Amino acid sequence: MTKSTIVDISGVFTHSPSDSAPWAPATGADIQRLPFGDQVFWGVPFGLPDMTRSPGLVVVGEAGRTTAISITVDRSASYLIFAHFCDSRATKTTPVGDFSDPQTADYAQPVVTAPGENLGSYVIAYEDGTECPHPIRRRFEINQVASRMQSAFAARPHQGLMALDVRGPYPKNQWGRMQTGVNVGEFGPLERVQGVNQGISPASWSIFALPNPNPEKKIQSVRIEPTGAAAIAIGGITAFSGNSHPLRHNKLETIEITSDASDFEASAADVTVDQGVVARSRPSNPFTPASWLSDPVKGWGEHIDLEHSGNSLLVDLTSTSDASVSVNGTELSAGDLYESGEASSADGQLHARVLTERREWVTVRIKADDLPGTTPARVHFRSEDGRYFPPYGHRHEVNDNWFEDYGADLKLGSTNYAYVDGEFPIELPEGKVYAEISKGFEYEPRRIELDIKPGQKELDIELSRLTNLRDKGWITADSHTHFISPDTAWLEAQAEGLNIINLLAAQWGDLFTNVGDITGRSGFQSRDETVVWVGSENRQHFLGHISMLGTQGAPIFPMSTSGPTEGYFGDPTWRAMSEWADECRTSGGVVVVPHFPFPYSEVVAEVVRGRVDGLELRDFWAPTMDTFAIHEWYRLLNTGYRVSAIGGTDKMSAGMPVGGVRTYANIGDEDFSFAAWGRAVRAGRTYTTSGPLLGLSVEGSQPGDEVSLSGKSGNLHVEATATGTMPFHKLQVVLNGRVVAESSASDGTTSLHVSEQISVEGSGWIAARAVSEHKAQHIWPVHFNAHTSPVYLKAKGSEVFDNPTAEYLITVMEGGMTWLDTLATPAPPERHAAVRSVFEEAIEGLQERLKGNHTHPASHHGHSDHSHSH
Repeated sequence: MTKSTIVDISGVFTHSPSDSAPWAPATGADIQRLPFGDQVFWGVPFGLPDMTRSPGLVVVGEAGRTTAISITVDRSASYLIFAHFCDSRATKTTPVGDFSDPQTADYAQPVVTAPGENLGSYVIAYEDGTECPHPIRRRFEINQVASRMQSAFAARPHQGLMALDVRGPYPKNQWGRMQTGVNVGEFGPLERVQGVNQGISPASWSIFALPNPNPEKKIQSVRIEPTGAAAIAIGGITAFSGNSHPLRHNKLETIEITSDASDFEASAADVTVDQGVVARSRPSNPFTPASWLSDPVKGWGEHIDLEHSGNSLLVDLTSTSDASVSVNGTELSAGDLYESGEASSADGQLHARVLTERREWVTVRIKADDLPGTTPARVHFRSEDGRYFPPYGHRHEVNDNWFEDYGADLKLGSTNYAYVDGEFPIELPEGKVYAEISKGFEYEPRRIELDIKPGQKELDIELSRLTNLRDKGWITADSHTHFISPDTAWLEAQAEGLNIINLLAAQWGDLFTNVGDITGRSGFQSRDETVVWVGSENRQHFLGHISMLGTQGAPIFPMSTSGPTEGYFGDPTWRAMSEWADECRTSGGVVVVPHFPFPYSEVVAEVVRGRVDGLELRDFWAPTMDTFAIHEWYRLLNTGYRVSAIGGTDKMSAGMPVGGVRTYANIGDEDFSFAAWGRAVRAGRTYTTSGPLLGLSVEGSQPGDEVSLSGKSGNLHVEATATGTMPFHKLQVVLNGRVVAESSASDGTTSLHVSEQISVEGSGWIAARAVSEHKAQHIWPVHFNAHTSPVYLKAKGSEVFDNPTAEYLITVMEGGMTWLDTLATPAPPERHAAVRSVFEEAIEGLQERLKGNHTHPASHHGHSDHSHSH
C-alpha cells in the first residue's frame, strides 16, 4: 500500500456524523450504519473519523447552499480517492408521463430516480496555479448511502469483493449463498442477506477515484464546489500514485506460484492481494499427460493427494495492475504478471507465471459412430498444467457433499466432469488441451490430446460403440437416485447410457425430496429410449428400506416411519414394509430392496413372504465378491428364495454418477417400456454391474430360468463371458455360493470366457460374477465388478433349503419383533398388530419349512476339473 497516502482533512470538518440537520431522515439513519475510523476499502486505506468525533465530516450543499470548501493536498498523485456520499433527497425532476415530482426519501425501498443530477464539482488546483474541474453527479461519481441495486456508475460501494469457500464452513442458513463462491462486503453473507430479506439495503460509502489528468504536476488542493441541489459529505481522501485505476480489476487469470524455500508447503500457503481478489488458491495438480493418456482406467476419475503437494500452487487472481500479491508475507508484483506474464519476489524465493493467458471460445460437438447428430455425454477438459476447464454453465469446483450440489456436474475422486447434451460452448486455452469423454459402459471412453489453434471456433469429438446390448434385448437402469430434477436425470441418464432412471422421492426427518416430481407415470422427459420415473424410497431406520419403482397413481405414504433418521421425532411405526410393497405391486410397480441388506430385519420377512422383486446389490468395495451383502443374498438363495440381482447407485450427491452401478435386464423381443423392464426383473433376467458386461448360459438356459436335472445330480455345461471397457481380473462361476470355475488375467483384460462341465448334486443355483482390482472413484469408490442373477437348478427329490441359514433368518426377524415391542415408538394397537403379523407370518412359514426338512440340507457341492487362466 505504499502507493497510497491518506490526506488529512480533519482541519475542515464541518459536521458530526450524528448531526441529522443536513439530511433526510432516511439518510441520517443510514449514516449511523456506515463504518468509521481507520478503514481499507478496495485495497485503499482511509483515515475516516470516529463516529463520535464532532465535527467529523466535510458537508457542503445542505439546504441549497453553494459555499465551496478547499482541502489541502500538497502532493503529487495520479488519483484522489474519495469516501463520500450524498443525501437521498433531490431537486432534479425526472418526468415519467405526467409524473415529474423531485426524488423524495419516502419510498419503501431506497431508490435513485434522479441519476445524473449535478451536485457540484471537485476542482483539482495545481501548485502552478492551473486548475482542472470534474463534475460530481448523483449515481455517477457519488451516490446516496443506501440504494437498492442501483450502485454508482463511476464509483464503488465501499464493500469490496470477497471469495467464499463453497466447501464451508457455512454460516447458519447460508449454504446456498456460499455455493456462489462470491460475495460483496467484508462482513459475512448472512448479515447482508438478512438485511435484504427485511427490506434493508446496505449502507455504503461511495468510493470514487478522481483521475488527475496531469500526474506530473503537484496538487496543491482540491476545492469542493456544491450546486446546492443536495448535501454532499466527505469522510476521507487518499492520494494514490499508481499507474492504473485503483478500483478497476483486470480479468481473472490463473497464476502458478513456485517457491525455492525448502519448508514451503503449497496446501498451507496464505495468499492475499491488496487491490483485488484471490478467487481460489490450491496446490498444483501433478499432471503428467503421457501417463494420464495411457492409463487403462478412463472416464471414472482419479484420486490425487494434494494435501502434501510440494512447492507449487495455483492462484485464480483478479486485481489492479498496481496490486501486490502476498504469499506467506512475501510480495509479488501483479503489474509484472499482467504486463510480462511473469514475476519474482525481491528475495528471489518466489516465482510466478500466468497460465494459458490466450483462450478461445469453442463450440464442441460430441458424436457417436452409431447415432445421428450429436449425443449427450460426460466430459472433462483440462489444460497442460492439469486445470479443469468446464463447459459454460458448469462449475469449476464441484461440491460433492450430500444434498449440496444437484446440477449436471459430477466429481469422481479429484476429477470434475460436466454432463452435456451433445453440443456446448467452452472456453479453452490455446495449445495443448486434454479431454476425457465417456458415455456409459458400451462406448469406448476416450482420453485425447487436442491442439486448440488461435481463432478456432469448432471442435468435433467422436465416440465408438464397442457393443450394442440393446439390440440383443438388454436394457439398462439405475434403480436408485435422489435429489436431481427429472430433466437433469434424463440428461445424465442419456450421457451415461441408461434406458431407465428411477428418481426416488423420500423423507429425511422433516425434509421431503422430489415429492413434487411424483406424477404416477413416466415423466414427460422420457424420450429417445430413456425413461425417467419418479417413485419413492419408503424407509424405516431399523427394519429396512424398500423402493417403490414405477408406481402409478398416488404416491405411497407415509414415506418414513418410526423416527430418526428416516422419520421425524416421535413418528410411530405406522406401517409394515409389506403394506408398502403390496400397494406398489397393486399399482403396477416393482419392489426392490435398496442397498441390500442394510437396514436388515423386516427385509428378511418381505423376501420370505414373496413381496420383493429384486435386491439392490452394489457392495463392490473390494476386488472380490465375497462381501457381507453378497453372502446375505447367497443365504437367501440357499434357503430357496429366488430374488433377482439389481444394480443402483443411491445417488445423493454430485460425487455419484447415475448408473455407476446399474441393472442390465433382458426383455427379449418385447418393445421397450418400464413394464417390460419390471417383468424382466421379476423373472430374474438381470445382472448388476459397475462396468463388466456379463453373459451366462447353463445348458442353454439364461439367468432366471430353471434347469431340471434328470436325477439327483448331473453334469451341466456352463458358458460365462465378461467383456467391458474397463479392465477386470477374474470371471468366476458360482454354484450355491462357492466358486467352481474361474478364468483370470493377472494384468487385467476386457474379455474373459469360461466354458466348463460342472458337476452338481441336488437342487441349487449357478451364477457368474466378475471382479477387478481397478476402481471407479465414486463418492464411495467401487471396483469394476458384476454379478448375474442365478440360473436355478431343480433336482428330483431335492429342495434348496439350508437349516442353519433358516435359523439365522428367523433370529434376525425375531430381533425385529423385539425392537418393535420394546423400543419402537408405538402405533395404535391395531397398527402395531398389523406390523407384527408380518414377522409372525414369515417366521411361522420358515419354521414349518424347518420341520418339514427331515433330510439333510441340499448338498451344495460341485466341482470342475479345470479353471482357466487367461
